[in-house]
Amino acid sequence: MLRAFFRTEAGSTSVLLIATVFALLWANSPWRHTYEAFWHTRMGISFGDASFSLDLRHWVNDGVMTVFFFLIGLEVSYEARLGQLRNRRLIAVPAVAALGGMLVPAGIYLLLNYGGPAAGGWGVPIATDTAFVLGVLAVVGARCPDPLRAFLLTLAIVDDVLAIMIIAIFYTASLSVPALVAAVLLLGAVVTLRWLRIWRAPAYIVLGFALWVATLQSGIHPTLVGIAMGMLVFVYAPSDQKLLLAGEAVHGFTSDPSAERAREAALRVQRAVSVNERLQLRLHPWSSYVIVPLFALANAGVGLDGEILRSALTSPVTLGVALGLLAGKFVGISLGTWLPLRFGWGTLPGNLVWGQLLGGAAVSGIGFTVALFIVDLAFVDPVLHDQAKIGILAGSLLSAVLGWVIFKLAWDRGGVCAPPDEEPAEELPEVLTVPVGPEDHVRGPAGARVTIVEYGDFECPYCGRLHPVLEELMRKNPDVRMVFRHFPLRTLHPRAASAAIVSEAAADQGRFWEMHDLLYDNQRFLTDADLEQYAADLDIAPWSDVPGHVARIALDEDSGRASGVRGTPTLFLNGVRYQGPLDLNSINSAVADLRESP
Repeated sequence: MLRAFFRTEAGSTSVLLIATVFALLWANSPWRHTYEAFWHTRMGISFGDASFSLDLRHWVNDGVMTVFFFLIGLEVSYEARLGQLRNRRLIAVPAVAALGGMLVPAGIYLLLNYGGPAAGGWGVPIATDTAFVLGVLAVVGARCPDPLRAFLLTLAIVDDVLAIMIIAIFYTASLSVPALVAAVLLLGAVVTLRWLRIWRAPAYIVLGFALWVATLQSGIHPTLVGIAMGMLVFVYAPSDQKLLLAGEAVHGFTSDPSAERAREAALRVQRAVSVNERLQLRLHPWSSYVIVPLFALANAGVGLDGEILRSALTSPVTLGVALGLLAGKFVGISLGTWLPLRFGWGTLPGNLVWGQLLGGAAVSGIGFTVALFIVDLAFVDPVLHDQAKIGILAGSLLSAVLGWVIFKLAWDRGGVCAPPDEEPAEELPEVLTVPVGPEDHVRGPAGARVTIVEYGDFECPYCGRLHPVLEELMRKNPDVRMVFRHFPLRTLHPRAASAAIVSEAAADQGRFWEMHDLLYDNQRFLTDADLEQYAADLDIAPWSDVPGHVARIALDEDSGRASGVRGTPTLFLNGVRYQGPLDLNSINSAVADLRESP
């Protein structure tokens, strides 16, 4: 799901950029007067004496963009139930970073505009544009690893949710109580349909459109309708039963192809995946390649003649927006990342270093879609409106340049990082660089002839398959001892780090191996709630010393990287890398050879 999202968002950046440039050229061409005239053209529907109409810009901003926010709602719902937002330790850092990336830009803007006529525009520099950010990261290429993209995507989701809340709370001018009551009742009808498990698309489309009209008439911005409807769409992990039924249907079709069996197989496979995921797959291209570029075309056009630019250079609105995006986002996200890491509130995906995080913080200053959206809500004065847009363009461009410079100069500073993909393949060490010591987790006799060191990940399925093999190996070979070192692959396994922390809490009570076995026996169930239950079963406080346990795990990871570990499981037998098959007979044969050697 994440990789498909990255490809779509990054790939659509060129379309969004073309739409932006075209809007600027149109607004500064000899036909500049047609730009505003076109977008103020009214369009609507009527039935008898009743009519409903908006100009084209409002149809785009208030209507078509609801699909964009609906997609955000789908993403939030999916990530909260099945994705990275489910792991509170993994979401803590990007969530605090997103909050810092909103508070500091708003503060910088208010510092320059407080008490003035443009003070209400403080919401303009708070939002990050996901599409442009991922587009820049695609240009950066291998210097931006997948864990950083995952971190920034989580940050962007939290940022979007907070921005929508700000739009709803601070940019609602007036309320119509009857329309608001109608909107609440319609939303209740949608919730009732969901509760009754009625999944007829026409019913949701009719109710959703009526809810959008009622919300628009109430005075609350209809973007809330999009995110609310998206979060209500059902999401679930494929159950074993549905997967089995789908497999049987596909097998039936391949053994006896027919139109009826093809239809049955297609339905079974489709039902195995939640509606949420299917809608994301269908709507992402439309949102990224059509809706957001259309929004840019309708809103990015601003005059850039000499007089307007001179005025913008000294305008507190332009300076507040540009500095908020450039400096505010960088400082806010960097500080918001450092604080939770410093106090042990959460962990990062993958082995990110500060050079990469600072580059990500810089490019997060690219604020476009939601920023332009708030400009339209915050300013009535066309002069302030244009000055804010110039600030968005300037701040976003400078943020992209700053991010590129940081990635170019400091992408690997502040920690250890795997080399870029284009570098020559590294020669991995064959010998364990850090010998087994008293701080290691050891199972077996101290005087064993053979010592097996495993670098493992509690969520890794291959480690899970190796676990019973090693248990059987030790049962058959009493003179073998086992050492376990942590190497959580956070990019692939977001719950592995939390599981490792809980195992270290068990180690403090002398019960590491009990927790080790319990975690491998329950690999599919490693949420924070599951881990807390396992700890309770062993009478352990799971989060008793998170900073200390994170540091302990980091020592294992450092020793693993120094020993050439790049994946899990990796085994060392008597200090030498084992490169054979991971089945019982092969490992047992290697152990026997070591036992017989002098």
